[in-house]
Amino acid sequence: MEFLLYLLLGACAGVLAGLFGVGGGIIIVPVLVFSFTLQGFDPQVLTHLAVGTSLATIIFTSVNAVREHHRRGAVRWPIFVWMTVGILIGAGFGALTAEAISGPHLQKIIGVFALLVAVQLALEVKPSPSRTVPGKVGLTLAGTFIGWASAIFGIGGGSLTVPFLTWRSVPMQQAVATSSACGLPIALASALSFMILGWHDPLLPAHSLGFVYLPALLGIALTSMVFARFGARLAHRLSPRLLKRLFAGLLFCVGINFLL
Repeated sequence: MEFLLYLLLGACAGVLAGLFGVGGGIIIVPVLVFSFTLQGFDPQVLTHLAVGTSLATIIFTSVNAVREHHRRGAVRWPIFVWMTVGILIGAGFGALTAEAISGPHLQKIIGVFALLVAVQLALEVKPSPSRTVPGKVGLTLAGTFIGWASAIFGIGGGSLTVPFLTWRSVPMQQAVATSSACGLPIALASALSFMILGWHDPLLPAHSLGFVYLPALLGIALTSMVFARFGARLAHRLSPRLLKRLFAGLLFCVGINFLL
């Protein structure tokens, strides 16, 4: 029964990865927390296990979403390159930070984060839209922070990368596409860090590779890669304003769920 849930979750995550450039993690983490709780996993490790597993699945959701966006010429590769330099640095520190936070507190932090981003997007709260894309140092610093935060929250970084790029006057479709590309190095670096940090934890359930639960990873990966291309195609058919509104509504629901 749990495996069927993971297959369905993978389909939803794939659509979200292509549609919003979020890697699906913003939905995967709360559903995995709920699923792991029902399965009786230890409360001290289940949130970290959900975050680590979510990050590992984003490796698969990102690949097909990025291929579809690249085919449409929407990925800003120079931005991706310099943000990735910072992402690789920040992701390792983010995993260390997450490990130091207790499971229940980590859930509350994720909930607050989701609500803040939802409000920012819904109200379009941002500095002057005339700002341009920063240089190599600015992109690297932004990538470092996004990689650090993404590892803590178990996301592909889209919740931060998309607002950052749109604030810097990158068109919404290009921001989503570039965010999808940035999700791949975030997921690789962060998932590897969570595997290493949880490797010898005695509280982990069977079939875990550090803080990555392999049955959930397999189920989500099987369907997410297929549905990511569908989400990417859909993103190019919707208006930028509608994309922001839908994204904000999604994050608001996730935030309320975690806080309650």
